[in-house]
Amino acid sequence: MAFVLRCLSTFVLAVLVLVGCSRSHPGPPNLPAPSQSTVVGPGDLFEVSVLGEKDLPKVFRIQPDGSVDFPYIDRLMVAGLEPQQIEEAIKKALVDRKILSNPQVTLVVTQYNSKKVSIVGAVQKPGSLPWTEGMKLVDAISLAGGLTSLADGDHVLVTRVLPGNRTVTAAVSVDDITDGRLSDVPLQAGDTIKVGQRVF
Repeated sequence: MAFVLRCLSTFVLAVLVLVGCSRSHPGPPNLPAPSQSTVVGPGDLFEVSVLGEKDLPKVFRIQPDGSVDFPYIDRLMVAGLEPQQIEEAIKKALVDRKILSNPQVTLVVTQYNSKKVSIVGAVQKPGSLPWTEGMKLVDAISLAGGLTSLADGDHVLVTRVLPGNRTVTAAVSVDDITDGRLSDVPLQAGDTIKVGQRVF
């Protein structure tokens, strides 16, 4: 009887090992490339440098009405504009008001608070994260405090909104990304990341 039980235990263990080894990992995600729109909106932060004007404020937050108050220009509507368009608008306003004849303006968006990435499920801090240009899947998970001990890092779902209000969802193995077997996944504003729990 003891011999039969030992054999049965060995068989069950072998089956469990085979099941674990045969678990499939999702391949490269079938997601469309992220849209590259970098238009700004209310709540976004950007830094402006005007060559030779060190006393000007550098950091600006876009107000709820889509405007910023810029020195010598007063109110400037910027919501819905690309960073390069805001640079041109500041240059033109400084010239039109005869503040500077040939201003050299550089603008960098430091935080897109109007653009969000949502992350739900088995992460330490689920919720909405500000999207930043170049953000990738592992970045978002790190900002959410990382995966929990019960997270299924092999099957993380990324849902993306496409033109026409269509959506597409792909399974991604974050474990493969962190182990260097798969490239990280670039995110676009509006993406939703869902991290499920492992099934025992």
